Amino acid sequence: MLHAFLLSCLETELWSPSPTIRGDSDLHMETFLSETPSRHLHHVEPGNDSGISEFLLLGLSEKPELQPVIFGLFLSMYLITVFGNLLIILAISSDSHLHTPMYFFLSNLSFVDICFTSTTVPKMLWNIQAQSKVITYAGCLTQMYFFILFAGFDDFLLTVMAYDRFVAICHPLRYTVIMKPSYYVLLVLVVWVMSVLNSLLESLTVLQLSFCSAVEISHFFCELHQMIQLACSDTSLNTMVMYFATVLLGGAPLTGILYSYSKIVSSILGISSAQGKYKAFSTCASHLSVVSLFYCTGLGVYLSSAAPQSSHASAVASVMYTVVTPMLNPFIYSLRNRDIKRALKRIIGVPVM
Repeated sequence: MLHAFLLSCLETELWSPSPTIRGDSDLHMETFLSETPSRHLHHVEPGNDSGISEFLLLGLSEKPELQPVIFGLFLSMYLITVFGNLLIILAISSDSHLHTPMYFFLSNLSFVDICFTSTTVPKMLWNIQAQSKVITYAGCLTQMYFFILFAGFDDFLLTVMAYDRFVAICHPLRYTVIMKPSYYVLLVLVVWVMSVLNSLLESLTVLQLSFCSAVEISHFFCELHQMIQLACSDTSLNTMVMYFATVLLGGAPLTGILYSYSKIVSSILGISSAQGKYKAFSTCASHLSVVSLFYCTGLGVYLSSAAPQSSHASAVASVMYTVVTPMLNPFIYSLRNRDIKRALKRIIGVPVM
């Protein structure tokens, strides 16, 4: 800053309309300034080096003939996701028999799936319709914050749901004592707090980055990893925080889920009757399907992003866990669950047998 201030003062002095005759030192200084490349003087300006106020979301394809197809496909999937998850929430809230911990967690999962999809798809549809790829800097950071928030909540909530099934199957006589309303509400509040803190931490580290020239994001939303790659400032802190969050959001919940299901499988194998085994397994089959879908698609995105020249492949793979998984969750839970199907029939007006 001192160097910049002196250069500014000297330049002002040299170009000021003073009648004073300059000496040899002044002429040497003028020669030095004239020969200094302009790129060295560019970084004297305070704040962001680039002054970038917007990014360009390149989307899934830049071919104009594919845009109507992509628009129709994603609009259909988004509407199915919203209405399907809303029906699950309405079914659970309207049926007193479903006011249990398992269905309380399921209603929260449906709500978060709606929010999760709504952070990315509406902006993508708007850009296609308006034939624009622009997203503002503030809009990009906001989208990234809520995307990380709801993705983290999804991950933690699936772990809590696995714990609920562990208690129900391995400790059935103590289930109502352990899973009291105050306790399972507290679990959801803890999940919210952890998700908010993680999202806030990662967003604040991105806020410190400078973006110099490249503002094109090879994705249909502001993805954290690609934003870090676009930065022209030091990203070591961001990389460290991102790896820490990966372990926190990926390793710890997955370990908890695997531990819970190892105990569940042991308990089911200890049941003597085949009917008892089937009934016990059917209570967690839907959750196991959702967990498998969530982690398999997430692993696919991670592997595709780790490969060289994989921006487009990563964007296509991201569709699976950002759009397809939230869309399939209501079908997985409703088709395999008699209580949910009975409650949905009451809402629709179909006679319940």
